[in-house]
Amino acid sequence: MNIQNIDEIIESQRKFFQSGATLSVKFRIEMLKKLYNAVKKYETEIGKALTADLGKSDFEGFMCETGLVLSEIGYMIKHTKKFAKAKKVHTPLAQFASKSYKKPSPYGNVLIMSPWNYPFLLTIDPIADAIAAGNTVVVKPSAYSPATSAVIEKLLTECFPSEYVAVITGGRKENAALLEKKFDFVFFTGSQTVGKEVLRHTAEHLTPAVLELGGKSPCIVDSSAKIKLAAKRIVFGKYLNCGQTCVAPDYILCEKSVKDELVKEIIVQIKKQYGDKPLENPDYGKIINEKHFERVFGLIAPQKVVFGGGRDALKLKIEPTVMDNVTWNDAVMQEEIFGPIMPILTFDDFDDVYKLLKDKPKPLALYLFSENKKHIREITERCSYGGGCINDCVIHLATSEMGFGGVGESGMGSYHGKEGFDAFSHTKSIVDKKTWMDLPMRYQPYKKGFFGKLLHIFLR
Repeated sequence: MNIQNIDEIIESQRKFFQSGATLSVKFRIEMLKKLYNAVKKYETEIGKALTADLGKSDFEGFMCETGLVLSEIGYMIKHTKKFAKAKKVHTPLAQFASKSYKKPSPYGNVLIMSPWNYPFLLTIDPIADAIAAGNTVVVKPSAYSPATSAVIEKLLTECFPSEYVAVITGGRKENAALLEKKFDFVFFTGSQTVGKEVLRHTAEHLTPAVLELGGKSPCIVDSSAKIKLAAKRIVFGKYLNCGQTCVAPDYILCEKSVKDELVKEIIVQIKKQYGDKPLENPDYGKIINEKHFERVFGLIAPQKVVFGGGRDALKLKIEPTVMDNVTWNDAVMQEEIFGPIMPILTFDDFDDVYKLLKDKPKPLALYLFSENKKHIREITERCSYGGGCINDCVIHLATSEMGFGGVGESGMGSYHGKEGFDAFSHTKSIVDKKTWMDLPMRYQPYKKGFFGKLLHIFLR
């Protein structure tokens, strides 16, 4: 894909959008139905691609990617008509006679840049939201997940003309070329480092953007937690997709009095869920590539490993690993892990949690395992984070009824369902003033008598 091709695609999409073709709600819903049917058609092929790229089993691929995509598209098919309607609002007496309303409108030509860890879900979900909102789309899937990117290109090319939805494949060269172009809106999912570059480029054109990033998401366990259930759910959330989940519990912050019990139960759960030889488990995924494999494995401190720590370099697999007696200065605590390593830190008193987290970057997710209502209330009120769960992990992103997004260093903006429609829309505020009467008090020459008092009453 050369620069000229990119320019041609962007220009053709601008013309297509300006023709008004995407504005009809009927058209949007028809396109969403086409997308839904295409995903169903290629469901088996998508599953095989996810296995090739990330070692995902068919079940995990459907549970965490294809199934969620179908759910989001179905939700948008059902609700787009309602979301696209103008919303009438109260009109002040001073604007008599008129009506006021808010009208959602598509941005226009949008760019969606997706990551490799959930390459199908995090590409098609925002595309569905963008289509529902009435935009044209240029999508750039990750080069690190080539099998899935190839299926995405095949699916979308068959489904839509390039002047409506276009796929740009390639690597850093293509990413850089796209970011130099002027779009009406940019949606990016990926690392904080690349997110900063995206924001620098969008700032050059004053282009609005949503950034879905990541960070070190804490998982807090207090002494009131149901430890066995907590361990079961933490192991699920941490080692799903071999730990390569942006909202995975990055580390455990456990009350010291229950730490040993929690570690014991976590080990029990790893064996139950992944077997005695997880590296041979066909349902256990792999690290995306050799570069990330070496980075993740380099974060393991062998002297602190209480379970796991093994690897298969040929298969790019690292055992589900638990590290105990970890400190904030250890290498594993200096960056987002994005792999199957679970560091465990402790606190003595629950109030220490706020002191430990207050100066840390705002995470994409936070999880609390507790039966203490005071702790639950305080954590949700006092801590700043994108979203999370009480007594579970990860599942908060698996619904179209709640927006998903970060805050501060973990991102800006959110999507899914109504929030996704809103993310890809600009809401116009409109006053429709009637012509059958015209109040005189706002016009010069100003009169301080009766009209002045009348205006004062109207504006109160």
